[in-house]
Amino acid sequence: MTRLRGCMAGSVAMVLTWLVLAPSALWAQDQQAQIQRLLDENEIRSVIDGYDVAVDAKQWDKVRSYFADEVQFDATSLEGGEPFVIKSDEMVGQWAVILFEEKKSNHMRTNFVIEVNGDKATAFSKGYSLNIMDLDNGSDLWEVWGDYTHQLTRTPEGWKIDGMRYDKVYARGNEKAHDYIPEKK
Repeated sequence: MTRLRGCMAGSVAMVLTWLVLAPSALWAQDQQAQIQRLLDENEIRSVIDGYDVAVDAKQWDKVRSYFADEVQFDATSLEGGEPFVIKSDEMVGQWAVILFEEKKSNHMRTNFVIEVNGDKATAFSKGYSLNIMDLDNGSDLWEVWGDYTHQLTRTPEGWKIDGMRYDKVYARGNEKAHDYIPEKK
């Protein structure tokens, strides 16, 4: 009987120890998951803001570094057409032509809502873009407001954008400040 009591006492002590320590272990795991989520969200926000800053600075190699090799691209609300897949080198090359050196631009983004699911993420944000050119007639500027949805994948090099959708809310100004591309000399 004494042996049985000792065994039961040991079992009770183990259960009590587990009841005390298990929640703290679970809490630590939850804390680690929360920290990782915050780190992922911060890196994703930095990727999206980073390519905006690089676009405005005309740093095209840096812009390219934020994207996967291919991007599912949808700007149909702004440009018409259909969504398509494009090589990132080609996409950034087109941006370099459209946003040539003499055209000033300013891209801003806010109100991020980021959802991370393992190595995939979706980031929603509100955006504002401004294009300014010295034009002979009409206004020198064109501006647009809209909603962005970016798809990202975690890679060994960090988060990369592999999908972009832009939904125009409102645009105003001189379309020539947006659409004009100088003739090649």
